[in-house]
Amino acid sequence: MRENIHPPYGPVVFRDRAANHAFLTRSTMTSAKTVEWEDGNTYPVVDVEISNVSHPFYTGTARVLDTAGRVERFERRYGKQA
Repeated sequence: MRENIHPPYGPVVFRDRAANHAFLTRSTMTSAKTVEWEDGNTYPVVDVEISNVSHPFYTGTARVLDTAGRVERFERRYGKQA
């Protein structure tokens, strides 16, 4: 691997403000903001809008689209083609 072409890879805290959830992982992202983590160390923190805790797919609140109903409504409105 070539030297000095890759961004630094280190521990970063990702914080979902909407769900009040944070997790520590490794990433190349950086931030000027820092937070003290549970282990007593200070890490850069990146605020995200959505995470697995607040995403509808993972929480089970995702809406299922009724595509069959839409097709039937279209056929009623414009007539079914032969």
